[in-house]
Amino acid sequence: MKKKVNQLKMHLQFFGDKTLYEMKQNMATIGQQLQKVESELAQKAVDPSASMEDIQKMQKSKEDLKARFDVIKEQHDQMETEQKAQFSQRKKQSFDGLNQDEKMVKAKAEFIRASVQGRPVSDEAKQLIAIPTGNETGGDKFLPTNMQKELVHEPFEKNQLREVAKTTAIKGLEVPKIAYSIDDDDFIDDNQVAKEIKLKGDTATFGRNKFKVKVKLSDTVVHGSDVELTTFVDNALRSGLAGKEKKDALAETAKAGLEHMSFFNETDVKRVQGADLYEAITNAIADLHEIFRDNAKVVMRFADYMKIVKALSNGNTSFFDAPPEKVLGKPVTFADGAVKPIVGDFNYFQINYDAMTYDSDKDVDKGNYLFVLTAWYDQQRLLDSAFRIAEVQETP
Repeated sequence: MKKKVNQLKMHLQFFGDKTLYEMKQNMATIGQQLQKVESELAQKAVDPSASMEDIQKMQKSKEDLKARFDVIKEQHDQMETEQKAQFSQRKKQSFDGLNQDEKMVKAKAEFIRASVQGRPVSDEAKQLIAIPTGNETGGDKFLPTNMQKELVHEPFEKNQLREVAKTTAIKGLEVPKIAYSIDDDDFIDDNQVAKEIKLKGDTATFGRNKFKVKVKLSDTVVHGSDVELTTFVDNALRSGLAGKEKKDALAETAKAGLEHMSFFNETDVKRVQGADLYEAITNAIADLHEIFRDNAKVVMRFADYMKIVKALSNGNTSFFDAPPEKVLGKPVTFADGAVKPIVGDFNYFQINYDAMTYDSDKDVDKGNYLFVLTAWYDQQRLLDSAFRIAEVQETP
C-alpha cells in the first residue's frame, strides 16, 4: 500500500505546463484509483477480520486521493474556462466567413474600441483599414488611410458644395490655377483672369488649418454591435467635417486666417446685380467668361429659388414642375448657407485635407469615451474670376 501511495505523490507546480488533455487524463487516472480505494474500503469495513489500523490507513489514503483529485479538477476547470473564453474571443474577432464590407465594419470597430480602451489592434484589422506605420516613437497617430478616404469623400451631413467641388487628400498640395499654358503670354483673353494671375500668381498652395471633431461614445455604444459603433462614429465624424467645410465656405464674417475660404469675403468675388434675384443670377451667368460659363453652376438657397419660381409663374404651375436647370439655364445646387446665389465654374473650387490624426480619452465623471479627430485642411478658389455673386440691386 505504501508503494501505491508513493506512486500517487504529486508536485502541484508540475501542473503549470500540462495541457488540458493531459489534465483530463490525470483526473481519470486518480479518479479510477479513488474509486478502487473506496470500493476496497467498503469491503474492509464489513470484514470482521480487518483491523482498525488497516481501515484507518485506507481511509487516510482515500482522503489523500480525494484531495489530490479536487486540486486537479479545480485546475482543470479553470484551464477549460480560460480556453473556452479565449476560443470565444478568437471566434468573435475572426474575420473568416465575412465579406469585404463586413470585414471593414469589424476592423473599424476593433480600431475604435482599441483606441478608446488603450488596447492593441490585430494585424488583420490593421491591414484592412490600412493603419499607417512609423508611429512607434510616440509621434502623431495618423487616422487609418481607408477611414480617411471615407470621411473625405463620403460625408453624412451633406456639405452641398461637395456636390460641385473637387475634394482631395494630398499632403502639401500645390496646383496650377490654369491647367494648360501656351507659349504666347497673351493666350488668356479674359482681362480679369489675366490681372488675377499677375497679382496672385499662377499656383494655388493649400494651407494647413487645424480643427478638431470630438465624438462622445457611451459604454453601451462602445460595447454594442460593430455595425452600431462604426455607424455612430462615421456619422459623427462626417457630420463634423461637412459642417466645418460648409461653415467656412459660406461664412458672411469669416474667422481670422480663414477669410480666403469664404465666397462672401469682402470683394474677392465679383458682385453682379439685377433688378430682382432672377435677373441678378442670369446677369451673373452672362458676366462670366465663356471658359467658365460653359461649366457654370448655381449654388443658392431653396427658399430664394421658390421665390423666383413663384414670381415667374404668375399663376401658371409649369415653372413649379420644371427642373431648376431649365428655369435658370444652369444646374442648381441648394444650400441654406448661400445667403446670396453663387454662380461659377466649381472646377476652380477645391477642398483638400493635408492630414488627419486621432486621439482618445475618457470622461470619468460622465462615463463617456472620447474619440477625437484632428484634421488639417484648406479650401480655395483657384480663380476668383471663375465665380460671381448675384445681388439684387438696392433701390434708393
